[in-house]
Amino acid sequence: MAERVSASIDWAALRAGHRSLAHLPAALGQSARRVPFAQGDHLFRLGERPGVILYVLSGEVHLLRRSRDGVEIILQRSRMGFLAEASLEAERYHCDAIAATPGEALRFPLRGFRAALAHDAAFRNGWMAHLSREVRRLRAQCERLNLRSAADRILHYIESEGSGGAVVLTHTKKAWAAELGLSHEALYRTLRRLRHQGTILVDGARVSRK
Repeated sequence: MAERVSASIDWAALRAGHRSLAHLPAALGQSARRVPFAQGDHLFRLGERPGVILYVLSGEVHLLRRSRDGVEIILQRSRMGFLAEASLEAERYHCDAIAATPGEALRFPLRGFRAALAHDAAFRNGWMAHLSREVRRLRAQCERLNLRSAADRILHYIESEGSGGAVVLTHTKKAWAAELGLSHEALYRTLRRLRHQGTILVDGARVSRK
């Protein structure tokens, strides 16, 4: 994958649009590289030694493992966020990172990232807040996937991921179905039924409870 130098990065715009980058130290930002990727590209591979921390600016990247019978298991879907945060302290990557769509990522040197966390309190506090949000999100996701019906998962998602009884999807409904652990046919069918029952309203990417 080609690199673009950090001089092309508009940090003021990125900090305004990406909460997790709000407290990024200037020195760490200067060491960053913008990395475009195509669908199907590997951003890293199972067993490789981590040397960078990645932040997905656009597009979607999946962390994948494969079962013994070759079935792909998605561990994380990253859109506009850090990828594989646990690699900060890992000796080896425990999965593959594969681009599900074309997009672009920021690549930070691992040593520089660790040094910034050690010496910059604002950045360290921001990183801890980010990890806390991820823990809450993953807890909600685990709870949601334990719900048996598609309708319950959809309504749980609206309440846990949205605000004021509504959620605005930032990805396709097909990707949403995978996040809910449903086939896209089951999602569309259940959305249609919930609309006809008067339980929800669907207006483009906005899904809300009535």
